[in-house]
This record gives sequence, structure tokens and C-alpha cells, in this order.
Amino acid sequence: MVGLGRMGANMARRLLRDKHDIAAFDPNPAAVKEIQKEGAKGAGSLEELVKTLKAPRVVWLMIPAGKPVDDAVATLARILEKGDLVIDGGNSYYKDDIRHAEELSKKGIQYMDAGVSGGIWGLQIGYCLMAGGDKKDFDRVEPLLKSLAPKEGYLYTGAVGSGHFVKMVHNGIEYGMMQAYAEGFEIIEASPYKQDMAKLAHLWNQGSVVRSWLLELAEGAFVADAELKDIKGFVEDSGEGRWTVHQAVDTGVAAPVITLSLYNRFLSRQTNSFTNRVLAALRHQFGGHAVVKSK
Repeated sequence: MVGLGRMGANMARRLLRDKHDIAAFDPNPAAVKEIQKEGAKGAGSLEELVKTLKAPRVVWLMIPAGKPVDDAVATLARILEKGDLVIDGGNSYYKDDIRHAEELSKKGIQYMDAGVSGGIWGLQIGYCLMAGGDKKDFDRVEPLLKSLAPKEGYLYTGAVGSGHFVKMVHNGIEYGMMQAYAEGFEIIEASPYKQDMAKLAHLWNQGSVVRSWLLELAEGAFVADAELKDIKGFVEDSGEGRWTVHQAVDTGVAAPVITLSLYNRFLSRQTNSFTNRVLAALRHQFGGHAVVKSK
């Protein structure tokens, strides 16, 4: 396991619980020491990690998409051997998977991509896994997938790239669902009918059409802070929402909800945006409407 962040460390723990032999590396030595205490073999570098493993090896990456994965794949292409297997379980772009598979295949090294959903709750509940690559490689690592996933919680999705492709769309859907919940609760908050939001979220999960795990998480957030006073409305995006919108454009698929939910995240990061200043100025120019002067 390469990468012992919020996801990687807990995935290693779940595999250890099922008696898999795990070697782990992370640039943070403290993270490696922590997982060593729980039964994993520690490594101080990718080179050391590879030496720890017996061929044929399986190296599972849980590191940030982009350059970190590119660099790791380049290093592994140099130090792994024919028959070894690299799995990227992070949030990489599916077209990068295709490129990485081609690069590694020149050395006889196999490659799979695994979309992983479950967040910080995966250790307890299990991870939903979407695995792309050669079917023989999928069969080879299926025992790992069974240990990581809940019952019926993993799927072979097809050729290299397919796992991250469907995970990308999954995250785009997640954007839209979260946005709908957020807007709905704000409509209620702004109404004359004041509600206990935690109780309402709990109620809606008792057989209603909009019940979901996200609604359970909303209930938990409202229990902790009914008005969410300690949270600033600044919402980042992981990149997969953007890729989903790009894919929709490339294939001519209308995806207005996902697109607008992504744009709303962009808006959340702006204060006194230039767009809104232009709007205010135009209303003042054509209609003489009052403007609020900046201090």
C-alpha cells in the first residue's frame, strides 16, 4: 500500500484484519510507524517497498492524482518486474490510466484502476470498488477486493480506465445530490416554519423517497451544530466533478444539474465577486437602482 492518508491507512487496516500480508510506504515516516504497530511491514521508499514484496507483486497506490501518480508510476516502471501489478485506487482521470497502462506494459508490468468510494467510513462499513483492467488481473486480486468491500460492494467494470470513469460519474452525481440537499435545507431555514433540521433529516430517512446515507451525514452535522455556525461556506472540488462535466460536453450529453452544482462550488469561494459587481453596476446604469458601496 503506497499512501497512508485517510483512505490508504484504513484500507491497509481492513486488509490486515483479513490476514493479508501488507507492506506499506508513505512519505510521512510517522504514518508508516503507525501502520507497522498494527502488523504491516514498513518501508522508507518505493524501492524498499518493492524489495519487501515477493514476486509477483501487487502495488496499490492511494496517492493524489496527477503528478504524484505520474512520478510513482515512472519509478515503479523502473524497479518492478514482468508479471507485477500496479493498481491506482486514487481519484485519477481515466485517460491517465490508459497512458499509465501503456507505459507499464512496455516492461511487462500489469495495471489496473480502482475507483474507491467510502471515505472515512470505509474501515467500518467497507469500500465500494469499481475495478478496471484485464479480467485475469481482476481475478488475481479479487481476494483483496472482497476484504475491502461490503457484501456485493465491488464490480469488474471492464477495460483499463473504466473503473475511474464510472467513479468519476459517481462523484458527479454526488455533487448534484449534495447541492439539492443543501438548497432544500436553506429554503426551509429561510422560511417562517422553523424546523429542527436534525430531526427533519432523520425523519426523511424513514422510508421517504429522498432517504440516503448523505442525509444521515446531514443529520449528524446538524446534531453537532444546528446552525453550522463553525463552518464557512467555502466548498472545494476534487476535480472529478469537472471531469464529468468535460465528458458530458465531449459526448454531447446534457448534464445541467451536475454542471450547476460544480459552478456553485466555484461561487462558494468568492466574496464580492466581479460578476456580481458588474450586475449591480448594470442595474444602476439602466434603471437607476441603488448600489451598495464597498467599504
